[in-house]
Amino acid sequence: MNYIHLIKFVMAINIKTSGIHHIALRCKDMNRSKKFYSDVLGFDILLDTPHLFGMMIGSNFIGFMEATAQEGDEAVFSPFRIGMDHLAMACEDEEELHRVAKALTEAGVENTGVKKDATLNKDYVAFKDPDRIQWELYMV
Repeated sequence: MNYIHLIKFVMAINIKTSGIHHIALRCKDMNRSKKFYSDVLGFDILLDTPHLFGMMIGSNFIGFMEATAQEGDEAVFSPFRIGMDHLAMACEDEEELHRVAKALTEAGVENTGVKKDATLNKDYVAFKDPDRIQWELYMV
């Protein structure tokens, strides 16, 4: 019996949670990623060990660990593999969204510029970190 069939026979767990506790990402080069998130994006590194660094983004802790099992030296994140597609940070100010898009471009960070999500009709800017993990700053 596969998992889909099991769903029909069990009651919902109804997990009570206040939200995400943390998100852990793997990166190819810890120092390169740390510099990107702190020096380019301006997030404060709150945890810094030889094997893990992390920061708060809003009320969420984002931790980074160095990847250990890679598919060759040039392996990078792909949203098309099983796993995470992207992360989106909330933005409440349209001016801030445009300021960040401009600042990303000026810093040489690959990004989409401000775009409209046709599904939700919300503006956002998407950009990639050094491992090509996509982040979005997304209007709420």
